[in-house]
Amino acid sequence: MAQDNEILRNEIINEQSLKNCIYMIRGQQVMLDLDLAAIYGYSTKDFNRQVKNNIEKFPEDFYFQLTEVETNTILRWKNSTANLKMRRYNPYVFTEQGIYMLMTVLRGPVAIRQSIALIRLFKQMKDYIVENQGMLGQREYLQLSLQTSDNMRDIMEVKRS
Repeated sequence: MAQDNEILRNEIINEQSLKNCIYMIRGQQVMLDLDLAAIYGYSTKDFNRQVKNNIEKFPEDFYFQLTEVETNTILRWKNSTANLKMRRYNPYVFTEQGIYMLMTVLRGPVAIRQSIALIRLFKQMKDYIVENQGMLGQREYLQLSLQTSDNMRDIMEVKRS
């Protein structure tokens, strides 16, 4: 894991490395705090401190702490589990909205570079979905459209505040 995190820290995030960091928990696609910390160039401790210092920006649908069972499940998914096993508390995970909110909280040259890359990557992924909507069912397309609208509304609210 330390090697994976070093790779994430030293290069701009790409689609494959992003996909390797996404998990389905509680019916939502989420990313672990330790993976996001590596992407943004923070230690996990400093990353979580930044979130706690801005906790009003992170309602429970933006991030939540994993249970012991969920943590153990992720341990099986991860190639290297040393970083998760050594923690005193269960990791936090962030939804897509939480990741957008992180972009307003985290500072520094690496964080700015990675935020820009993530926004571009998310846009590419959404554009791909729109371009290939014919292959999606009506229900899936409607669901994705609603989620995209919600995300854009949340981003605009953040910008206003």
